[in-house]
Amino acid sequence: MSDTKGHALALRGLSKRYGDFVAVNDVSLEVGKGEFLTLLGPSGSGKTTILMAIAGFVAPSDGAILLDGRDITPLPPEKRDFGMVFQGYALFPHMTVAENVAFPLRVRGMSKADRDAKVRGALDLVQLAAFADRLPKQLSGGQQQRVALARALVFDPALLLLDEPLSALDKKLRAELQEELKALHQRVGRTFVNVTHDQEEALSLSDRIAILNHGRLVQAGAPGELYERPRTRFVADFLGKSNFLEGTVRGAAPGGFALEAGAARLAVRLPDGAAPLAEGSRSLLSLRPEKIALLAEGDAAENVAEGRILAFAYLGAGFSLRVATEHLGEIRATLPAWKSPIAPTEGLPVRLGWSADAAAPVEEDAA
Repeated sequence: MSDTKGHALALRGLSKRYGDFVAVNDVSLEVGKGEFLTLLGPSGSGKTTILMAIAGFVAPSDGAILLDGRDITPLPPEKRDFGMVFQGYALFPHMTVAENVAFPLRVRGMSKADRDAKVRGALDLVQLAAFADRLPKQLSGGQQQRVALARALVFDPALLLLDEPLSALDKKLRAELQEELKALHQRVGRTFVNVTHDQEEALSLSDRIAILNHGRLVQAGAPGELYERPRTRFVADFLGKSNFLEGTVRGAAPGGFALEAGAARLAVRLPDGAAPLAEGSRSLLSLRPEKIALLAEGDAAENVAEGRILAFAYLGAGFSLRVATEHLGEIRATLPAWKSPIAPTEGLPVRLGWSADAAAPVEEDAA
């Protein structure tokens, strides 16, 4: 992917207060040239406020927004030259697809010949050249969103800002548009900043994800890094599903430790370079359900928990199990449905197993 068209964005101590309410609290973040960054968090986490501040529609209470090192905080939206795609498309219903896409160019005073060439290129980019003369009402929701993307890109913006652009679409179409949006980002090589509360969307689309909660930046990193090594309980619980196992650190060493949880003793192997935990301290582990295997009689694993199925759900590709264990409480596990070693039923005794590197230590969330 080319970085010649992308621009670097930086937030420096960004805060936004509405009276006594703090919507965004001292957020600092770097977005590299040509990067696809997603702001992810629950409702009220501050992600949309940050996007609106980047766009220039919200004035920060404190902090600065820099584009390629230049402070753009005082600039009005029209001077920032950013493209924006909204959840509700915001297309003009009385204009054709081509006229909608041409609108930003008309506002900028571009000649008709140049406009027409740019519009053709933008519609080719989103594979809608054959729909140029249709009205928005004659298009599907996915097609309308692609028109909105073409309109946002047609004037070669410095940045593309996306405010939950796929949330109005049904699940199947949303998945298709995710693939198209990712491919579009790779083709145009521009910097994208996306807002969503959909974890799967964030994981599939992004080069990096910034997770927000209560207006604060909790953790930022590549999708795999955040999923595999969440820093806090909130990140582990919000980005996917997780079991949480709490106990006392025993046999602490640079490479790992044993977690004493009641009568259970669990082996934990730390990743290379991880700081060792203090002997006798309390530790909280995050264990993803898909990292737990169902053990047959005689099978061994570094960690084993026996229990009975409390409940189960068939999810098509797999089964989700809730298992009551004697020493670790309730554990959720998932297993493939295809050639499953068991037919799940409530009360069925099972043995669960996982490796020592399957669980990651996480911090409790700050109050």
